[in-house]
Amino acid sequence: MKIKIASRNSVKIEALKEIIQDYPYLKDAEVIAVDVLSEVGDQPKSLEDTIQGAMNRAKNAFQDCIYSFGIESGLMAVPKTKTGFMDVCVCAIFDGKEYHLGLSSAWEAPKRIAEYIFKEGLDMNEAAYKAGLTENPKIGSAEGLVGIMTRGRLTRKEYTKEAIRMALIHVDTE
Repeated sequence: MKIKIASRNSVKIEALKEIIQDYPYLKDAEVIAVDVLSEVGDQPKSLEDTIQGAMNRAKNAFQDCIYSFGIESGLMAVPKTKTGFMDVCVCAIFDGKEYHLGLSSAWEAPKRIAEYIFKEGLDMNEAAYKAGLTENPKIGSAEGLVGIMTRGRLTRKEYTKEAIRMALIHVDTE
Protein backbone atom coordinates (compact mmCIF):
# COMPACT_ATOMS: atom_id res chain seq x y z
CA MET A 1 0.00 0.00 0.00
CA LYS A 2 1.24 3.48 -0.89
CA ILE A 3 0.53 6.79 0.78
CA LYS A 4 1.64 10.04 -0.79
CA ILE A 5 2.51 13.15 1.18
CA ALA A 6 2.45 16.38 -0.78
CA SER A 7 5.64 17.79 0.71
CA ARG A 8 9.40 17.37 0.85
CA ASN A 9 9.47 19.03 4.29
CA SER A 10 11.12 16.45 6.56
CA VAL A 11 9.07 17.59 9.57
CA LYS A 12 5.79 16.83 7.79
CA ILE A 13 7.10 13.52 6.41
CA GLU A 14 8.32 12.32 9.81
CA ALA A 15 5.07 13.42 11.47
CA LEU A 16 3.06 11.31 9.02
CA LYS A 17 5.38 8.30 9.33
CA GLU A 18 5.13 8.41 13.13
CA ILE A 19 1.35 8.82 13.21
CA ILE A 20 0.55 5.94 10.85
CA GLN A 21 2.33 3.56 13.21
CA ASP A 22 -0.71 3.93 15.50
CA TYR A 23 -3.07 2.66 12.77
CA PRO A 24 -2.82 -1.08 12.05
CA TYR A 25 -4.14 -0.78 8.47
CA LEU A 26 -1.63 1.98 7.64
CA LYS A 27 1.50 1.12 9.63
CA ASP A 28 3.12 -0.90 6.82
CA ALA A 29 2.31 1.62 4.10
CA GLU A 30 5.08 3.04 1.98
CA VAL A 31 5.17 6.84 2.42
CA ILE A 32 6.20 8.66 -0.74
CA ALA A 33 7.00 12.37 -0.64
CA VAL A 34 6.16 14.40 -3.75
CA ASP A 35 6.45 18.08 -4.65
CA VAL A 36 3.15 19.62 -5.66
CA LEU A 37 1.71 23.11 -5.61
CA SER A 38 -0.71 24.38 -3.00
CA GLU A 39 -2.04 26.93 -5.49
CA VAL A 40 -2.72 29.40 -2.64
CA GLY A 41 0.64 31.13 -2.19
CA ASP A 42 3.47 30.60 0.25
CA GLN A 43 1.69 32.05 3.28
CA PRO A 44 -2.06 31.45 3.49
CA LYS A 45 -3.74 34.33 5.30
CA SER A 46 -7.18 32.85 5.92
CA LEU A 47 -8.60 29.57 7.15
CA GLU A 48 -10.30 29.11 3.78
CA ASP A 49 -6.99 29.48 1.91
CA THR A 50 -5.20 27.18 4.35
CA ILE A 51 -7.82 24.46 3.92
CA GLN A 52 -7.86 24.94 0.15
CA GLY A 53 -4.05 24.71 0.05
CA ALA A 54 -4.09 21.42 1.96
CA MET A 55 -6.84 20.05 -0.29
CA ASN A 56 -5.03 21.15 -3.45
CA ARG A 57 -1.82 19.52 -2.27
CA ALA A 58 -3.62 16.26 -1.45
CA LYS A 59 -5.46 16.16 -4.80
CA ASN A 60 -2.36 17.10 -6.79
CA ALA A 61 -0.39 14.29 -5.10
CA PHE A 62 -3.04 11.61 -5.59
CA GLN A 63 -1.78 9.10 -8.11
CA ASP A 64 -1.06 5.40 -7.69
CA CYS A 65 -1.82 5.42 -3.96
CA ILE A 66 -4.61 4.68 -1.50
CA TYR A 67 -4.43 8.05 0.28
CA SER A 68 -2.65 11.32 -0.29
CA PHE A 69 -1.99 13.80 2.48
CA GLY A 70 -1.83 17.56 2.01
CA ILE A 71 -0.57 19.55 4.99
CA GLU A 72 -0.72 23.33 5.06
CA SER A 73 -0.13 25.84 7.85
CA GLY A 74 -1.59 29.29 7.63
CA LEU A 75 -3.23 32.14 9.45
CA MET A 76 -6.90 32.53 10.28
CA ALA A 77 -8.82 35.48 11.64
CA VAL A 78 -9.59 35.14 15.35
CA PRO A 79 -11.44 37.97 17.09
CA LYS A 80 -10.15 39.43 20.35
CA THR A 81 -6.57 38.21 19.83
CA LYS A 82 -3.63 40.63 19.97
CA THR A 83 -2.98 40.47 16.22
CA GLY A 84 -6.41 39.36 15.00
CA PHE A 85 -4.91 36.12 13.68
CA MET A 86 -3.78 32.68 14.79
CA ASP A 87 -1.74 30.05 12.99
CA VAL A 88 -3.29 26.63 12.38
CA CYS A 89 -2.18 23.48 10.57
CA VAL A 90 -4.64 21.73 8.27
CA CYS A 91 -4.34 18.15 7.07
CA ALA A 92 -6.42 17.06 4.08
CA ILE A 93 -6.49 13.37 3.25
CA PHE A 94 -7.76 12.51 -0.23
CA ASP A 95 -8.92 8.99 -1.11
CA GLY A 96 -9.71 9.64 -4.76
CA LYS A 97 -13.33 10.55 -4.03
CA GLU A 98 -13.53 12.71 -0.95
CA TYR A 99 -11.46 14.73 1.47
CA HIS A 100 -11.04 14.11 5.18
CA LEU A 101 -9.97 17.23 7.09
CA GLY A 102 -8.29 17.78 10.42
CA LEU A 103 -6.95 20.86 12.18
CA SER A 104 -4.31 21.34 14.83
CA SER A 105 -4.55 23.57 17.83
CA ALA A 106 -4.18 27.24 16.92
CA TRP A 107 -1.67 29.72 18.33
CA GLU A 108 -0.88 33.39 18.00
CA ALA A 109 2.49 34.63 16.79
CA PRO A 110 3.99 37.89 18.13
CA LYS A 111 2.65 41.15 16.67
CA ARG A 112 5.82 41.88 14.71
CA ILE A 113 5.53 38.52 12.91
CA ALA A 114 1.96 39.32 11.82
CA GLU A 115 3.09 42.76 10.67
CA TYR A 116 5.90 41.29 8.54
CA ILE A 117 3.47 38.80 7.00
CA PHE A 118 0.68 41.27 6.25
CA LYS A 119 2.62 44.48 5.55
CA GLU A 120 5.72 43.07 3.85
CA GLY A 121 4.33 39.87 2.36
CA LEU A 122 6.81 37.59 4.15
CA ASP A 123 6.01 34.00 5.03
CA MET A 124 6.30 32.71 8.60
CA ASN A 125 9.91 31.50 8.08
CA GLU A 126 11.02 34.83 6.67
CA ALA A 127 9.17 36.83 9.32
CA ALA A 128 10.66 34.81 12.21
CA TYR A 129 14.15 35.20 10.73
CA LYS A 130 13.73 38.94 10.11
CA ALA A 131 12.38 39.44 13.64
CA GLY A 132 15.54 37.83 15.03
CA LEU A 133 13.65 34.98 16.69
CA THR A 134 15.79 32.40 14.90
CA GLU A 135 19.04 32.11 13.02
CA ASN A 136 17.47 29.40 10.82
CA PRO A 137 15.83 30.91 7.72
CA LYS A 138 13.94 27.61 7.23
CA ILE A 139 12.57 27.27 10.76
CA GLY A 140 9.43 25.58 9.37
CA SER A 141 11.58 22.59 8.41
CA ALA A 142 12.84 22.37 11.99
CA GLU A 143 11.04 23.08 15.27
CA GLY A 144 8.94 25.81 13.67
CA LEU A 145 8.14 29.17 15.17
CA VAL A 146 5.65 27.38 17.42
CA GLY A 147 8.61 25.45 18.87
CA ILE A 148 10.45 28.67 19.60
CA MET A 149 7.42 30.38 21.11
CA THR A 150 6.61 27.40 23.38
CA ARG A 151 10.30 26.86 24.23
CA GLY A 152 10.13 23.37 22.78
CA ARG A 153 6.94 22.34 24.56
CA LEU A 154 5.14 21.97 21.22
CA THR A 155 7.23 21.55 18.08
CA ARG A 156 6.16 21.90 14.48
CA LYS A 157 6.22 18.12 14.15
CA GLU A 158 3.88 17.59 17.11
CA TYR A 159 1.63 20.41 15.93
CA THR A 160 1.46 18.78 12.48
CA LYS A 161 0.72 15.40 14.05
CA GLU A 162 -2.36 16.92 15.74
CA ALA A 163 -3.84 17.84 12.35
CA ILE A 164 -3.03 14.42 10.87
CA ARG A 165 -4.66 12.62 13.82
CA MET A 166 -7.80 14.72 13.49
CA ALA A 167 -8.10 14.03 9.75
CA LEU A 168 -7.58 10.30 10.31
CA ILE A 169 -10.69 10.20 12.51
CA HIS A 170 -12.75 10.12 9.33
CA VAL A 171 -10.59 7.51 7.63
CA ASP A 172 -10.38 5.29 10.71
CA THR A 173 -14.18 4.93 10.94
CA GLU A 174 -14.70 3.73 7.38
